[in-house]
Amino acid sequence: MSQTIAPFARPLYVMTKPVGAVCNLACDYCYYLEKANLYKDISKHVMSDELLEKFIREYIGSQTMPQVLFTWHGGETLMRPLSFYKRVMELQQKYAGGRTIDNCIQTNGTLLTDEWCEFFKKNTWLVGVSIDGPQEFHDEYRKNRQGRPSFTKVMQGIHLLKKHGVEWNALAVVNDFNADYPLDFYHFFKEIDCHYIQFTPIVERISPHADGRHLASPLQKDEKLADFSVSPEQWGNFLCTLFDEWVRQDVGNFFIQLFDSTLANWVGAQPGVCTMAKTCGHAGVMEFNGDVYSCDHFVFPEYKLGNIHEKTLVEMMYSERQMKFGQMKQDSLPRQCKECEFLFACNGECPKNRFARTADGEPGLNYLCKGYHQFFQHVAPYMDYMKKELLAERAPANIMEAIKKGEL
Repeated sequence: MSQTIAPFARPLYVMTKPVGAVCNLACDYCYYLEKANLYKDISKHVMSDELLEKFIREYIGSQTMPQVLFTWHGGETLMRPLSFYKRVMELQQKYAGGRTIDNCIQTNGTLLTDEWCEFFKKNTWLVGVSIDGPQEFHDEYRKNRQGRPSFTKVMQGIHLLKKHGVEWNALAVVNDFNADYPLDFYHFFKEIDCHYIQFTPIVERISPHADGRHLASPLQKDEKLADFSVSPEQWGNFLCTLFDEWVRQDVGNFFIQLFDSTLANWVGAQPGVCTMAKTCGHAGVMEFNGDVYSCDHFVFPEYKLGNIHEKTLVEMMYSERQMKFGQMKQDSLPRQCKECEFLFACNGECPKNRFARTADGEPGLNYLCKGYHQFFQHVAPYMDYMKKELLAERAPANIMEAIKKGEL
C-alpha cells in the first residue's frame, strides 16, 4: 500500500516564467516554445509588476522553511531587462520577513553581458546555462530563429560568468545525436571547468496538428516518438561509459546530478532531482499571467491548477488534485516496476516518459527503463561501496583509491 505524503510536510516550490515561452532561440527539441500557443489571445507575454509583487509576497509567505528558493525559468529569462530582476530583489527584501532568500536562473547564455554577470555576482544568484556539449553537438539542435548556430554566443556568456566569478552550472540535453559520444561530451565540460552538470535525456512524442508540430500530452497514448529522442540503449550506454570515467577520476570534484541522486537513493536519502523521487507534485510552475500548472513538463490545459489571481499558491499546490498528481507517480507503477530490484533507485523516473509497455503488455512502463536498468546494474557494486563509506562518515571519493588497488 502506498504511503501518502501529508500536506506541508515538504516545501512548496514554484518555478516562475517571467516571459512565458518567449525565447531568442528556436531549439528543435524544445518542449516549451509551443506553450505560447496556450496564450495566443494575449499579445504581450510578460509578467506585470502587480503580479510579480503578488507572487513574491505570497510565495515567501507560504514557505514553512527559513530558506526560500526562487527559480526563474523560460523561454529565455534574460529577455526581461535587468531592471525586472532588480525589482525582484527589492520585493524579496520587502517581504523576506527574516527568511534567507536565494535565487537561481536558467538561461541559454547568449544574452549574458558584463552588466548581467555583475548583478548575479553581487547578489549571489546561481546561473544555470543550457549547453549541449562541444560545438558540433550543441549546434545540431540549438539554433536561433534565423536557423544560425548558437554555440559561440553561449561560450562567450560562460566566459563572462567565469570572468566575474559567478556560480554557474550546466544543463545538457542528451539526444539521439550526442548520446553516442559520452566521453567527448564529458571531457568538454571538464575542459571548460564546469563542476556541476545535469544531463537530461530528451524524450518527446509528436501529436500532429494542422498548425504545426505539437508535443503529445502525457495523457495521449500511442503517439509517434520524436526523432531527436534518445533511445533507451543509447541512454544506458551513455550513462555507463560516463560513470566509468567519473568513478575512477572525478568523485568529489565533478558533480553529476544523476549520479548524486542515484547515490542518495542508495543510502535512503532524498534525491536531488524530482524524477528519481518516490512521489512528485511539490514543484509547480507559474506562467507569466499567473496560471499555475502541476509541473514544468505538464503545462497542458488538463494539468492547470488555477490562477494566482483567483486561488492562493497554498490552495493550488496543496490541493487534493495536486496531491493526487504527485502520488500517482508511485500508485501507477506497473507490476514489472514494483517487482524490479532497482525500484528504489529510479522509482519509475518521470511519469511523462511512461508510455511504453512491459514484457507482459501492461501499459505505464518508462520508455527509458532498459537504459536505466543497465545503468543501475552496472553501478551497483560502486554504489554499495560509496554507501558504506558514507554510513561510516567517510568520503565517497575513497572509491577511486579502492579501484586503483583492485578492491573493486
